[in-house]
Amino acid sequence: MDLRKYIRETKDLIVKTRRDLHLIPEPAYTEKKTADYVARYMKAQGLDVHTGIARFGVVGVMDTGKPGKTLLIRSDMDALPIAEETGLEFASIHAGAMHACGHDGHMAMVLGAVTVLNKIKDTLKGTIKFLFQPAEEGPGGAKPMIEQGVMENPTVDYAIGCHLWPAIAEGTIGVKAGPLMAAMDRFDLRIIGRGGHGAMPHLCLDALEVGTQVVNALQRIVSRQMDPLQPSVVTVGSFHAGSTFNVIPGEAEISGTTRTFDRDIWNTWPERLDKIIGGVCKSMGASYEMNYSQGYPPLLNDPDMAQVVAQCAAEVAGKKNVIEPESTMGGEDMAFYLEKSKGCFFFLGVGREGCASIHNSRFDFNEDVLLLGVETYCRIALDRLG
Repeated sequence: MDLRKYIRETKDLIVKTRRDLHLIPEPAYTEKKTADYVARYMKAQGLDVHTGIARFGVVGVMDTGKPGKTLLIRSDMDALPIAEETGLEFASIHAGAMHACGHDGHMAMVLGAVTVLNKIKDTLKGTIKFLFQPAEEGPGGAKPMIEQGVMENPTVDYAIGCHLWPAIAEGTIGVKAGPLMAAMDRFDLRIIGRGGHGAMPHLCLDALEVGTQVVNALQRIVSRQMDPLQPSVVTVGSFHAGSTFNVIPGEAEISGTTRTFDRDIWNTWPERLDKIIGGVCKSMGASYEMNYSQGYPPLLNDPDMAQVVAQCAAEVAGKKNVIEPESTMGGEDMAFYLEKSKGCFFFLGVGREGCASIHNSRFDFNEDVLLLGVETYCRIALDRLG
């Protein structure tokens, strides 16, 4: 069996698939055309296809007919609400939407793996689930898909996924055991004071001033409450108070995010923030309302699966091109699948001189790199199910 030969023969189809999907980007929970495309593709390959999971999620099941383990290969599907400025011939035809995070490439790699693994199915045993998930960019499609049973019948033993990553060099593959991406939460806060004339502050309770003290206190959580060997972030990204120069605002609205790689710290964030915000507001006579939303948990790669992925990646790209990437405070709801099974999420480098970052209106990548991702998926499947 010449796996690489099969993949080279599939290259034109992989590239076409990427470009077809790049044309029709759909933001979170609007991925109807995209879901229809991947479902048709897998049905044409003879897979048992399930649609409408968590609204637009799709799972294609490849049953080898022989007893064995179950491997999940996951791709996200959603695009970003960004107007594309790449100038590509296959640029988005949907105004104000773009695949600016590489999800078109992610889908093309998984569908490429469908095609290649289908050719060599007789060398495998067990089951492969090819999962296409909506809303990775938020609010998150992984958890509702899991709640609707995608990790069961049969139970998933291993889960893998990949992200195109411009922060590492083109053609490299980034594999890291343990924490790779952070837990990602959001908080929205309303400070309630008493507004009035700017010339009469003694008759008011300045919500803007209370808010500034709250922001200052929040910034000290990481510097004075957290273990410096455990990276954490508290960011206030939005602060709105007042509407004109001579009126003391009676309310202020603050929004922000917390990040950590540590699950225990993750679970303490709401209490930590509430205690600090409550203390500041009480000391200044104000009241407050806070909505704290836990987002994605920390993404933790299983050490054994990370080793498997690194070994397979070395066969694909050469040992010198398999690197350990820096962890990132960005979040990924692939984390939910890794909580339910042994698994690994890895990065595929697309970084080159002058390339735009992800979530940029000019983001693009060399499509040859997709073949490395397809081959890595296939070699992992052969390792776990061969």
